[in-house]
Amino acid sequence: MNRSRVRTGALALMAALAGLSATAPALAADYPTKPVKWVVPYPPAGTTDVLARIVAQWLTEKLGQPFVVENRPGAGNNLGTEAVINAAPDGYTMLLVNPANGINATLYKDLKFNFIRDIAPVAGIVRTPNVMEVTAAFPARTVAEFISYCKANPGKINMASSGSGTSVHLSGELFKSMTGCDMLHVPYKGAGPALTDLIGGQVHVMFDNLPSSAGHIKSGKLRALGVTSEGREPSLPGVPAIGETVSGYEATAWFGIGMPKGTPREAIEKINAEVNRALADPKMRERLAELGGKPIPGTPDDFGKTIAAETAKWEKVVKDSGAKVE
Repeated sequence: MNRSRVRTGALALMAALAGLSATAPALAADYPTKPVKWVVPYPPAGTTDVLARIVAQWLTEKLGQPFVVENRPGAGNNLGTEAVINAAPDGYTMLLVNPANGINATLYKDLKFNFIRDIAPVAGIVRTPNVMEVTAAFPARTVAEFISYCKANPGKINMASSGSGTSVHLSGELFKSMTGCDMLHVPYKGAGPALTDLIGGQVHVMFDNLPSSAGHIKSGKLRALGVTSEGREPSLPGVPAIGETVSGYEATAWFGIGMPKGTPREAIEKINAEVNRALADPKMRERLAELGGKPIPGTPDDFGKTIAAETAKWEKVVKDSGAKVE
């Protein structure tokens, strides 16, 4: 009697597992079946926001569900990041990952999460240089002239950033440590308000992500002194790399997608595949190139390796520069 019940129970369990196995591929194929929230941990108008909206439009059109960008700025991107890490790992919440996620691991001592441990890498999008820029009225027209002006006016140069711990901030800190320039860091809650004050002359210099500043540079509202990449940027052929003046200087920004740890692999792989298709599309590549972005396609594991490598790199920069959250 008992053996019969055990046998019957075992058969029922096997049947249930078989049923789950049979339905799982269908569920994966249908994903997404409702809107997907994409958290951008910065205000509108900055690079992270611009890139997210470009890719969100592609995903919305190709996957048949709205990919809704939600701006959640604050605490150097930690508020938005923590919200995603704590979200249900069901494939319906994404994070726009950017250099601050690697930088903050060292810059902040009391984070409630470990980014590498608690995020599931999904896909890389682009890598972009930052650009050292001033207003058109600023006296210096080259990196060398800027350094000379800065040293002649110690403590009088205000350096804007999109927030403490961002690549915009740390690119400036690296410049300060390598040149001896004495500049006051002025953090903003995103690139948008920082650029507004830079154009208005309230601050003097910014090492902004190229995508959010490209239009202002081309319109003449801002003057680009140098790019932070190792070589020159094709979209700004007349602008030298900072490293041509400051030997060894290099700092680039990188962007991608993450989801909460534990998100079904099927959802991760589906988003990854669609992002890679977007990055291979000629029109998309052209649009990203106009913003100074170089696609970084690959697997979720490839993007995970990028996150780990950049975290290690910026740990050294943070420690060497003595940068601190203000």
